[in-house]
Amino acid sequence: MKQLYTPWGENLSQENILQEYPRPALVRDSYINLNGLWDYAFTKDRERPSRFDGTILVPFSPETILSGVNRQLQPEEFLWYRRTIPLDHHKLAAGMGLHLHFGAVDQSVEVYLDGVQIVRHHGGYLPFYLDITSQATLAEKNCLELTLCVKDVSDTSYYARGKQKLHRGGMYYTAQSGIWQTVWMEYVPKEYVSSVHTITNIDEGNISFEINMERVDSIDRQFDAISVPFSLDILPPTMTDAPMAVPVDVLDSMTLHPALCSKTDMLTITDAALCYRVQINLSPEQQSLWTPDTPYLYPYRLRIGEDYVAGYFAMRSFTKEQDEEGIYRICLNHKPIFMRGVLDQGYWPEGLMTPPRDEAFVFDIKEMKKLGYNMIRKHIKIEPQRFYYHCDRLGMIVWQDMVNGGESYKDWYVTYMATAKSLLGIKSRDTNAKLLSRLNAEGKVEWETEMLSTIELLKEHPCISTWVIFNEGWGQFETNRMVSLAREADSTRLIDATSGWYDQGCGDMNSFHNYFFKMKIPKDSYDNTRVAVLSEFGGYSLAIENHCTDDGLYGYGTYKTKEELQKAFEKREAQVQALIPQGLCASVYTQVSDIEDEVNGIFTYDRKVQKIH
Repeated sequence: MKQLYTPWGENLSQENILQEYPRPALVRDSYINLNGLWDYAFTKDRERPSRFDGTILVPFSPETILSGVNRQLQPEEFLWYRRTIPLDHHKLAAGMGLHLHFGAVDQSVEVYLDGVQIVRHHGGYLPFYLDITSQATLAEKNCLELTLCVKDVSDTSYYARGKQKLHRGGMYYTAQSGIWQTVWMEYVPKEYVSSVHTITNIDEGNISFEINMERVDSIDRQFDAISVPFSLDILPPTMTDAPMAVPVDVLDSMTLHPALCSKTDMLTITDAALCYRVQINLSPEQQSLWTPDTPYLYPYRLRIGEDYVAGYFAMRSFTKEQDEEGIYRICLNHKPIFMRGVLDQGYWPEGLMTPPRDEAFVFDIKEMKKLGYNMIRKHIKIEPQRFYYHCDRLGMIVWQDMVNGGESYKDWYVTYMATAKSLLGIKSRDTNAKLLSRLNAEGKVEWETEMLSTIELLKEHPCISTWVIFNEGWGQFETNRMVSLAREADSTRLIDATSGWYDQGCGDMNSFHNYFFKMKIPKDSYDNTRVAVLSEFGGYSLAIENHCTDDGLYGYGTYKTKEELQKAFEKREAQVQALIPQGLCASVYTQVSDIEDEVNGIFTYDRKVQKIH
């Protein structure tokens, strides 16, 4: 393939790789970024290599040009990483704990410290962290050797994989492996805040905080119950076009602003993890509702004992409600809103699933807003939390897909036959495990666990309006039960159970795809209270010379000039708009940018040419 670069990937400095704070919804000031050059090696077995092959630029996967490796990890191989991590023995001696965070490592990883295995983690799209206080406290030097052993079988098994494929082509893209999100550390006090969940109620004007506390894992810690001061300050709502810089700047700036409202208390912490719940009421004049046009965020600062963290929330609600004609509509803050969305798969030519810079996320979001889109459907990929933070602050609604898994897909059944069935209005059940690529019982359990983990991870972001459970039957199973589990995990969002087809009558949406046929809303034979959404359409292709990776041309209608493409786009868009009075509540155009063979983006893969205006 021809190598393309975005403006952010050109002349990228190895000394300043994705240094932004990776967890904007829960900020602590003891942040140590571990991105940069690590040692790497490929091996045929799990035995630690005696020598390494060279250096790799973390967090770019070895399959990317930015990593400096540009080599595919094969299913029978192992990928090793090595570097040292610095230690502050003064903080450790004072009783502080040390956490090591991994944004995402694809697919399975074993983590070693000074040659001793600490943990095994599986799941290539979800973050995990380790409490390494004991190992750091016992270390005789001012550093620890960190080693990782990665295994990635990609699409040869049932694991969640999104659009990755070892033999890429068409709508499937280059498989990648290893570390692909930021690696970082933080020091925490003896008793620390592990998570904060907020639920806002605009009708009652209150915010419920669920604050989870834990204690560091120290080898000689005495777990006596203690009482510590508690304070929670909510600051006035703000809208900002400037992203958060480093945590210490955030915390320092917050101390300069008076609180909108506060709560203080004494909190008793025991030897077990503690969940503390508190509700704060806002008067009507204190409420500023979040919308795409007014993305108000309320910063808050929280202190429990010696721990001081900052975060934010928004006052908003997503519901389905009847309009004056009795048609169910998607509502934001109880007002009907047409969600004009665009499919976003989050790929970059030089970094694959990893953007070269944080500004690349901002570019895509802002450019889509300029084109009149108020919603992004994040397609079968979980982004770093920086992406959702930018959507929060810039006012972009997000539909979040679960990452698909299952055995090898039978395209003749889940794509071609399903497309024909959708035209004819023929319903299909989700019980044929072989045809839907869900034969492995362990794979089902794993996917269910990862679905719930995805919701737990991202539900703090006010931009997310919808959980999309299954896409086009890929690895689909027990749809009604999965929807019930998702609803129990988060009752504040809408659910698109089956984007495209294989509708089982559950969820909040009658969700359909239409790339080829006359535009119409298919009858919902299951539930007349669900909202109608065109969750994929368009996908018109135009190859721009010198801005394509190869000669492949994949899409859903091919055009030779920008003018022809624009005319076809406007015609199809007009057909979509004509369905709104009939009950259409959302549409999703495919897609933000070209990706490899799939040249049906609004922008080229390198984001240098805008094809649709």
